[in-house]
Order: sequence, then C-alpha cells, then structure tokens
Amino acid sequence: MKSRFSVEFVYQVFALILAIIIVHAFYVSVVRPEAEAILAEQALQINADPNYVPERSVWVSIRDYEQEACFILMLWAMAIMGYKAVGAVRERALLDQDLIPLSEGESILPEDTREYARPLQTLSGNLRNALLPRALLTALDRFRSTRNIQDVSTAIRSVCEAEAERLDSELSTVRYIAWAIPAIGFIGTVRGIGDALAQAHRAVEGDIAGVTESLGVAFNSTLIALVLSIVLMFLLHQLQLLQERLVLDAQHYCDQRLMRHLRIL
Repeated sequence: MKSRFSVEFVYQVFALILAIIIVHAFYVSVVRPEAEAILAEQALQINADPNYVPERSVWVSIRDYEQEACFILMLWAMAIMGYKAVGAVRERALLDQDLIPLSEGESILPEDTREYARPLQTLSGNLRNALLPRALLTALDRFRSTRNIQDVSTAIRSVCEAEAERLDSELSTVRYIAWAIPAIGFIGTVRGIGDALAQAHRAVEGDIAGVTESLGVAFNSTLIALVLSIVLMFLLHQLQLLQERLVLDAQHYCDQRLMRHLRIL
C-alpha cells in the first residue's frame, strides 16, 4: 500500500509539472499572440468606425494569467482522475474472472479455506492488493478462524466500506482543485475591477478603453473558471460513480461466488 501511495504521489507531482509546461507553452506560443493580434485589429476597426461592435473571441477570453492557472489545475485534476479511473477499470476486470473456481452446488468447509486462498495469494502484488482479492482472502481467513458465516459477511462488508472511504478520501485533492478554480476566477474578477477603478479618472475624461479592457479581464476570468469548474465536477462525479459501483459489485461478487458456498458441518 505504501508503495502504491508513493508511486501515485510521484505521478501527481510529474503530472502537475507537465501540465504547467504544456499549458504555459501553449499560451506563450498561441493564445497570447492570437489575442494581441485580435485586440490590435479590433482597435483599428473601432478607430475607423465608431459604430463597430467587436465580436467576442475565445483567444481574448482565455488570455489572462488567471485563466492560464485554471487550465493548469484543470489538466492536473484530469490527470489525477485518469490515473484513478484506470485503476478502477483494472480492478473491475477482476470481477469477470473466476478467482475462486467453484462448480454449482460445491461447498467450502472451514478446513478447505487454505486451498481456496492459495490462488489468491499467488497473484501479483498489484492484483493481490486490489479490493476483490483482499475481500475474498479476508472472508476465507475469517471463516477458517471463526467458523461463523455471519462473521464472514461482516468482514466482507467491513473491507468494502473501508475501501469506499479510502477511495473517497483520495479524491480530496481533486475536490480542492474543483474549489480552487472558481476561487482563482474570482481573484481575476477582483483584479480586473480594481484595475478598472484605478482608471476611472480616464473614463471621466472620455477615454474608456482601459476601463472596458479591465472589466473584460474581470468577466472573462469568472466565465472561464465557472465553465471549467462545471466540466471538472461532472468528471469527478463520473469517477465517484465508477468507484462506488466497483465497491458494490465486489461485495455482490463475494456474496454470489463465495458466501453461498460456505458450509459448516
């Protein structure tokens, strides 16, 4: 378990570094040059035609530093969720395997549990630490030691509940990112409004270009942050649904493939 956590931590750190590099490189090479070109062209059009109404541009909407930070966090969160989703899919694949080969009507006695546990114990480290093998091994060990089927059911339920709590707690980083993205958007809003107020004297003199540009920063940062937050929360809920179904299906597997075969003479 410690090895898995250390590997996941290293993965998250490298995912964050890679997200920063990719997003910043894209902003420097594409987003900001495109936005500056569009703003320059719009300024020329406005000077030539006072009635000209500039169209909204995606490049202009996402060009500021707050939006860049939001995209970095978004990409980082998606990398973390992708890692966890792949792990959940791999564990779900075990549900299609016959980890305890039993024919219909065959019974397992407490004396037979070591024989049935041996194939589970020979699984590779990553597979043996998955939810389903751990639940099955715990159930067989409990049945051998207590010879009580109700205790076996309680043990399976405890393992599944503990796994559900662990999976939920490991999503705390993604939940923090989902909160941080709108917060960064509001920081951009405050910055834009502050810049607009600082240029209020120019607006009184008739030059409103600086004020409108600062207000554009304020509204664009909030808009992009809220949109990204909505997308991230949707993906997070889909991941939670996948993990919850994994736990429930693992418990059902134990009930159908193991519990109903247990017998006490």
